[in-house]
Amino acid sequence: MTQVGERDDQAVLRFIERFSSVFAQSGMPRMPSRVFVALLASDSGEMTAAELADLLQVSPAAISGAVRYLTQVSLVSRERETGSRRDLYRVLDDLWYEALFRRDEMLRRMTGPLKEGVTALGAETPAGKRIAETLMFFEFFHAELPNLLKQWRVYRDEHLGSDRSWIHPIGPDSP
Repeated sequence: MTQVGERDDQAVLRFIERFSSVFAQSGMPRMPSRVFVALLASDSGEMTAAELADLLQVSPAAISGAVRYLTQVSLVSRERETGSRRDLYRVLDDLWYEALFRRDEMLRRMTGPLKEGVTALGAETPAGKRIAETLMFFEFFHAELPNLLKQWRVYRDEHLGSDRSWIHPIGPDSP
């Protein structure tokens, strides 16, 4: 197993660029993609803006904009480094679970306006049918997501074990 001190820095940078390009091709802006993957690839899951700028060879302003985006979409948290005025950016633990959970909440909020849209457009019109199908998909996804997330946790624990001591606690009781 590769130890932290034995990593090939260039290989890590290539990974960051390749994996972040997948996010960028999927619609996430390029710089937030790079920052997100850099945080994922760090053992601590957290870095300062200066560390991110140094690693990615970009300006602090580029990091600031990227982090603003990532915090708005709830992929990264911004915390104050203890005893410092510097911000620390941390990739959220249980990231994929939390990202899906937040999307589920967004989908739930869409159902009211979608129902209004079906009524306004007419349920038998092509546009009304399209909106009704969208509503049905969101309702289906919303109903199935809790079970899917439970299955994910079982699957994760079966493959990785239930010891999650390597992750950071985030919240009011965090150290």
